[in-house]
Parts: sequence; structure tokens; C-alpha cells
Amino acid sequence: MRERGVEEADENTRLLLKEILGMSGAEYVMALRDPFPYEHADAERWENAITRKGDGEPAQYILGDQEFYGFVFEVTPDVLIPRPETELLVEAVLGHAKTLWPEGSASVLDVGTGSGAIAVSLKLLRPELEVTASDISPGALGVAQRNAQRLGAEVTFGEGNLLEPFAGRAFDILVSNPPYIPAADIEELQPEVRDFEPRGALDGGLDGLWPYREIMKQLDLLQHDPKLIAFELGMGQADAVAEMLRGRGSWSTVETVFDLAGIGRHVIGII
Repeated sequence: MRERGVEEADENTRLLLKEILGMSGAEYVMALRDPFPYEHADAERWENAITRKGDGEPAQYILGDQEFYGFVFEVTPDVLIPRPETELLVEAVLGHAKTLWPEGSASVLDVGTGSGAIAVSLKLLRPELEVTASDISPGALGVAQRNAQRLGAEVTFGEGNLLEPFAGRAFDILVSNPPYIPAADIEELQPEVRDFEPRGALDGGLDGLWPYREIMKQLDLLQHDPKLIAFELGMGQADAVAEMLRGRGSWSTVETVFDLAGIGRHVIGII
């Protein structure tokens, strides 16, 4: 793996090997001194996996899943691989929803759902929420629907561009992790992202802010602005997105949520 230039070669190898051998953390550590069990039924799968990983493919696509907020989601090249920072977005939405709707239900729209990680997690963690999710990609919607069904989350799905499928409807909460990489920066991404994850879920236009501007415009399609709106965004974009929300004038509070490194990764508006 190192000779092939794979980033985090040790971690990727460990992830693949533990999964393919079906070993827990303790079992894996205990077995490290043992020869590889080539009589194991999945030896061929192991050879295939390390070849694909050596070619740069993300381990999550090779294994077909990724954990998010304690749930295991199917992932395919039709969807972005869920990231830990997006768990902070889910956590923030849940916290504000509990304050705004302490006992009653609220309707949620997850725009650009991808694997369904946000929508499904919200529904599983707070079942009284009425959750709807959308994506412009039929392939992504298929993955999200399978995840919802397998995990037992009752989520409604719609296909289309951002808010267009929901014209005339009203939602209490709007949450989105849209494409936010500036188009010119995509070629500079690490190869396993640039070459394997779906370009349409990465490319945020010239400055990476096109999806946020478009969502702001398309809010006019809804009956009214949501009481709670929450976005994930790229590094250095927090001020610009926060200004869009303030410019709309619907949310009395606009706040930025910072990750553990002190980087503003989410912007939230609250009426």
C-alpha cells in the first residue's frame, strides 16, 4: 500500500482486513502475529480488495459501507462517503429541534441526501420527526432508499433539483450538505476523492457557493421559510453563507458551528 502511494496505508489495510476476516478489534490484535489464513473463504475477496485499494479506490466503496452516527450505511460510487464532520450537523439540528419542538413533531427536508445519512439518522434518533429527502441523482436516491428500508427509517424521498420537487409545500426544518468544492479546486483533491467520488456531489460551481445561492432563491417555491435551516459547508465559506441567511431576513439568529479544529463547518439559521 505504501509503495503504491496509498494515504493512511496502515489504517486502510487494517480496516479492510478486519472487515474481510470478520474480526473485532480485540480479535484482530490477537491475530496479528498469525499467518494470513489463506484457507479462509474470503481470501479471494482480500486479494481483490488490496488490489482495488492499491489503485486508489476508497475502502468504503470496496467494503460497501460506512458507519455514521452509530449506524452502518451502504455506500456506492453513486454517493459521497459520509464524513464525521457531518455528524456535527445532525447533532446541531437535533439540539435545536428539541428546543423548538420539545414535544411535538416537526417536518424536515434534507436536500441533496446522497446516501441518506442525514435524513435516516435524524429519523432514527428522533422518530417523531416527519422526514423527507431529495436528490437529483436517481442512483443516489436508490442507495438512500435502501438505507432507510434496511435501517427501519420511515423517510419520504423525492427526485429533482434542490427544492423544485417540493413547490407549494412547507417544512419546519431544512438541512443540506450540498456540493461546495470550487470547481477549480477539484483537481487538487486527494486522488481517492477526486477520481472515485461522484463529481456532481463535489462541484459547487465557480466559488463553491452556487448551491447555497440557488437554495436561497428556491425558498420562494415553499409556502414559507423553514423555522430552522442548517447547512454544511467548506472551509472559509462560513461568513459568506451566514451573510446569505442574514440577507434573507427570515432568521433572527444565524450561528456558525465549529469543528474540533476550530473551523466553521456549519451555518444555522433560527427564526
